[in-house]
Amino acid sequence: MVETAAPEPVAIAYPARFERDPLRHDRILAAIDVGTNSIHMVVVKIQPQFPTFTIIDREKETVRLGNFSEGTGELSEEAIERGLRALKRCRSIAESFQAEDIIAVATSAVREADNGPAFLERVKQEVGLAVSLISGTEEARRIYLGVLSGMEFHNRPHAIIDIGGGSTEVILGTGEIHRFLSSTKVGAVRLMSQFVTTDPLSDEEFTYLRAYVRGRLEPPVEDLKRHLEPEERLRLVGTSGTIECLATLTAHDRLGFVPDPLNGFQISREELDQWIKRLRKMSYAERLALPDMAARRAEIILPGAIILQEAMALLGTETLTICERALREGVVVDWMLTHGLIEDRMQFQSSVRERYVLNTAQKYSVPMDRCDRIARYALNLFDAIQGTLHNWGNPERELLWAAAVLHNCGHFISHSGHHKHSYYLIRHGELLGYTEVEIEVIANVARYHRKSLPKKKHENYKNLPSKYHRQLVAHLSAILRVAVALDRRGIGVISAVNYHFIDRQTLQLELTPARPGDDCASELWNLEDKKVWFEDLFQVAIVPVLKA
Repeated sequence: MVETAAPEPVAIAYPARFERDPLRHDRILAAIDVGTNSIHMVVVKIQPQFPTFTIIDREKETVRLGNFSEGTGELSEEAIERGLRALKRCRSIAESFQAEDIIAVATSAVREADNGPAFLERVKQEVGLAVSLISGTEEARRIYLGVLSGMEFHNRPHAIIDIGGGSTEVILGTGEIHRFLSSTKVGAVRLMSQFVTTDPLSDEEFTYLRAYVRGRLEPPVEDLKRHLEPEERLRLVGTSGTIECLATLTAHDRLGFVPDPLNGFQISREELDQWIKRLRKMSYAERLALPDMAARRAEIILPGAIILQEAMALLGTETLTICERALREGVVVDWMLTHGLIEDRMQFQSSVRERYVLNTAQKYSVPMDRCDRIARYALNLFDAIQGTLHNWGNPERELLWAAAVLHNCGHFISHSGHHKHSYYLIRHGELLGYTEVEIEVIANVARYHRKSLPKKKHENYKNLPSKYHRQLVAHLSAILRVAVALDRRGIGVISAVNYHFIDRQTLQLELTPARPGDDCASELWNLEDKKVWFEDLFQVAIVPVLKA
């Protein structure tokens, strides 16, 4: 028999500036997960003086976005309408709690649907919510943050499995920086729609499902194992509705009631195997009659249970501990980190963007001394014209920095057309901490640091979701072009650049040579070419002056 284990409180240390500060009032935040099977929302009260957060409301609606229109690879109109209604309801509830912000992310179904971007645009227009599309790996990172907000790992290796409708995330961590993140296109709704035609499930379909799931999960699980030390014993944590449902069934059997909270409850592989034997012999009506079984969950519980069964077998784990916190809570933690409200033992998380940009630069042999200079030139120019020529803020400034660091990574493939290669490497790389749209912006800014200006016929430029993002790319890449020109030879001949407005139509660049007597002719010549777009966009003349 496996005993229920109550989770230990998470020890968190916070910046001194937030400790016992009476001016730091409670803050209400809503986080929404637009998933393949359901749309979930948590409303939390953040208490910065401790700081921590408490969940004050949960909402869930099964909308089945993952039921694509047959043969089209698109979200069906019926699913879209269900999604819009659910999101309108979520927004109304969040506003009733006077939430200061509503953070929404979309995952597998919207990522894969051909009309996913169009759906997000409808959400923006009809609901008034901006939903960020995140990659599978970024989804895994935020799940990890959510789990760590509710469990203590004691620096021991834990695998986390989150079984969604369209994908399954498998993660390895000890409570510090994650060791491994993965997202695999195998989920309960996906399996049900693609492979299940019998009810009860036939022996043939059951055998096929198990083999298919094992084949899909084996590569990421083997990768995870390579991040373990030989003497380390792996523990397994499970999140998601499928796993909580299986835990609820197990608790009814073993205890006669369901613990509240379910967080920390454990189920054994033997108990899971027994439930799968029972479920595969049941019809839909019989599954629906099980305790606490929702209609939509009854449809997909068996495919989801098979995913968990195969994962436990591949990982070699005999027990699984339930964690009720996952992606939505991870979105909250990520928001707190980016807003300076939290510094815990995962201090690496507050700089996750910077670390992954620098890791990518190192991966593609980017000369960091040169990129540091160009980034410095670009950010200083951004700051100098802020409020006069543009009104972008810190989020856009961060995207400019990332593009400046990575703009030359395409040299890793070839010098010829390297700006196009940079777009590809950035767009298809692993920049954690960014949304899909932010990665698209960074890649486009890097793409246009030289050669052609953005054109509507360019596929990468068309990928930008709105006029706002196209204007952002235009402004940031024009700034980056000027910065790149100032380091034409790549050896740091200009030690400092000061920007001064002579008047509203004239911006003076005061250049200080690194070596006295250097006329910086190559840089000045290149600037004449590179500044043209900047001058056209911002309606200002750039006048370089070489400081003696």
